[in-house]
Amino acid sequence: METVLGMPLPADYKQLAETYGPGRFNNYLSVFHPHGVTEYVNVSGRMPACIRGQLHQQARQGRFPVPHAPDALFAIGSTDNGEYLFWITEPADRPPDRWPITVNEARGPGWFDYDGNLTGFLTSVLTGRTRVPLFPHSLTAQPPQFTPSHPVLYKPTPIPDQAPTDTHAIRTWAQANGYQVPPRSRIPPNVRQAWEDAQKS
Repeated sequence: METVLGMPLPADYKQLAETYGPGRFNNYLSVFHPHGVTEYVNVSGRMPACIRGQLHQQARQGRFPVPHAPDALFAIGSTDNGEYLFWITEPADRPPDRWPITVNEARGPGWFDYDGNLTGFLTSVLTGRTRVPLFPHSLTAQPPQFTPSHPVLYKPTPIPDQAPTDTHAIRTWAQANGYQVPPRSRIPPNVRQAWEDAQKS
């Protein structure tokens, strides 16, 4: 995976990925994994580059301040609400095992920095020692738990006899059916899957 990405990976991440595999923590937070079951949660998939492109666009447009250089951020996870977790990979002489974590707000200008590695962040947040203002209060209402992903690759099924549907239609359906979706950027995979299931029924 390091060869594919062209960069070293922190030792704590390798151990986390090997121990847990792909899945979600507290049914909210996913860490991108070498064997992620969809392109949206695969560490070598399209998402890290797409997210970096979005950050560049935000910085150019001045819509939301980006407190770190976009090229210094590598997306390593996401939440069901649309926040992203990043490694801060600069300065260049900082070893990967000391890359801190930052999180951006899903639909706003907020950022939260954590001066520690990924597993330290997960442990501290999921046990309630660290409060991330961008995350819901209910995140720690239950003890820390991990739910493995279903080992089935996501393959979109074409909808017969229909023209391709744009993301606006999915957002409109999701809002009408009680799902929280960001007005821009990606549609969470669970919402897209729910929409596709609804089209089949």
